[in-house]
Amino acid sequence: MKKRRADERLFEDLNLESLALARALIMEGRAFAGERKLRSPGELLADKEAVRVRGELDRYVSRGAHKLRRALEVFGIDVGDKVCLDVGASTGGFTDVLLRAGARRVYAVDVGYNLLDYRLRADARVTVMERTNARFLRPEDFPERPVFGATDVSFISLKAVLPAALAVLDGPERRFVALVKPQFEAPKEDVGEKGVVRDPRVHARVLEEITAFVPTLGWKCVGLDFSPIRGPEGNIEFLLEIVPEQAAGEVLHKYAISDTIRRAYDKFIKMPG
Repeated sequence: MKKRRADERLFEDLNLESLALARALIMEGRAFAGERKLRSPGELLADKEAVRVRGELDRYVSRGAHKLRRALEVFGIDVGDKVCLDVGASTGGFTDVLLRAGARRVYAVDVGYNLLDYRLRADARVTVMERTNARFLRPEDFPERPVFGATDVSFISLKAVLPAALAVLDGPERRFVALVKPQFEAPKEDVGEKGVVRDPRVHARVLEEITAFVPTLGWKCVGLDFSPIRGPEGNIEFLLEIVPEQAAGEVLHKYAISDTIRRAYDKFIKMPG
């Protein structure tokens, strides 16, 4: 009786998006033949052995992907056939979104090690830059300079990351999306229990400070929205679109900050007063 590889069976029988996804599910220990956990993508299975996957199949490798997906849609950003930079890649939510949106190459930068999802690590379009501190990125670190960049970092201020991250981008269509996490930007006294910022005035100050800082780097903020999902402890987060100062687009007005915060609170929390 003819046998087929486990990854091929998963890919074909479950109508998965790619062989890379099938292999990742096996390596994650979520793929089974009957009640038996599959151990290797190359394991041979008889046709009579039914394959299945434990748990739901999210389109993306992490929930954080939905944040960048929202930014690309709201800001009208097209990364098709572009070289991109993902700062603070972690498991690769942003990298996943960029690849699905047609990016030609993604540099996945993270100070950690072995965090990137297996399926992304195995993708030829991804250049993994682990154990790399984003504060010290240099243009010469990139054989092909990125045109678009995005960042989702924790336990560090964007003010420490943006100077180097923006400086490595190249080309007239340079754009950057920064996920603003107020809990890592605000003074400690303004951050509440479990590291959650609950005061809209603190959110406003954080956004005003970041949008005032960006022009000192020769860039400007032209778009703002709130993240469609909150952080793990319930923090409201914001998406900021940044372009070179000479690029088209009006500088973000202060009214846009207050309006975005109000819309975020209307969705997640009732605005006090």
